[in-house]
Amino acid sequence: MPNPAKELGTHILLELNDCPQELLLEKETLEAALVESADEAGATVVKPVFHQFSPHGLSGVVVIAESHIAVHTWPEHGYAAIDIFTCGDPIIASRIQSEIERRFSPARTSAQTITRGPSV
Repeated sequence: MPNPAKELGTHILLELNDCPQELLLEKETLEAALVESADEAGATVVKPVFHQFSPHGLSGVVVIAESHIAVHTWPEHGYAAIDIFTCGDPIIASRIQSEIERRFSPARTSAQTITRGPSV
């Protein structure tokens, strides 16, 4: 008898358009926004790592005990692509998404949620 797929995690692909410039350009501001979003959502922050590109743009990851939050910004387009991946309770991923959207105040947002896990 086949076993049903086992949900191990929640992966949210978040598209943020027309975000405030300082979040897309300033490493410390972006890092703080994502770390605070994780904290407020009840995730456990392990370590943030961010890189600022020249002339502009940022990439980073906030490692959380539940998995990670990754970001890439394109300030010239007012755009940020954010991946939220959490293991366990899917509500944490949803709370992180809400916190990020509140802090980034994008004019337009789209999100896709994917359930992750093996099927045996």
